Amino acid sequence: MTDFVRDYLGESIELLRRIDGAEIDRLILGLSGVRDRGGRLFVLGVGGSAAHATHTVNDLRKLCHIEAYAPTDNVCELTARVNDEGWDSCFEKWLEGSRIGPADGVLVLSVGGGSPEHGVSMNLVRALGLAARVGAAVFGIVGKDGGATRQHAAACVIVPPLYPERITPHTEGLCSVLLHLVVSHPALKRAQSKWESTSPR
Repeated sequence: MTDFVRDYLGESIELLRRIDGAEIDRLILGLSGVRDRGGRLFVLGVGGSAAHATHTVNDLRKLCHIEAYAPTDNVCELTARVNDEGWDSCFEKWLEGSRIGPADGVLVLSVGGGSPEHGVSMNLVRALGLAARVGAAVFGIVGKDGGATRQHAAACVIVPPLYPERITPHTEGLCSVLLHLVVSHPALKRAQSKWESTSPR
């Protein structure tokens, strides 16, 4: 095993040890609340986190019976909004068109969580502002200091930036681990996964 492989795996293990398990419980409780009150969950992410959003929507709908959507799954609408209205407002306008309300929730998946101070991920920042205005619950799985997501969120799981040269790969990689933990939790999971249902007991 090369030094890089050993170090990367060791860093991942250490990061998992440092993640706040109580905050994961709060996230699961919050998502369960959205489902229980008949709300919808809107999952927001860009770049690699957009792929996580798609996967998350699939698992939440199929395994947890949560009505969930991601704006990045409709490339036609997303690119039309970016082209006509601008990148910064694309998620905000999509949420407005979806008539987001107080029963609903927003789950942000992001390396930094958005930063108005630095002008980073302003589409997330503006979507968070809309969610706050209408009283929708905000949740996040993010890295660094959590950014705007942490400021708005009822529950925000932080992947701590212990290894500055690898913040993005560790945050995005462990985001997937955390999301699978969430959809597997007995407080949320309502349907059996296919391969587990075929395994001998």
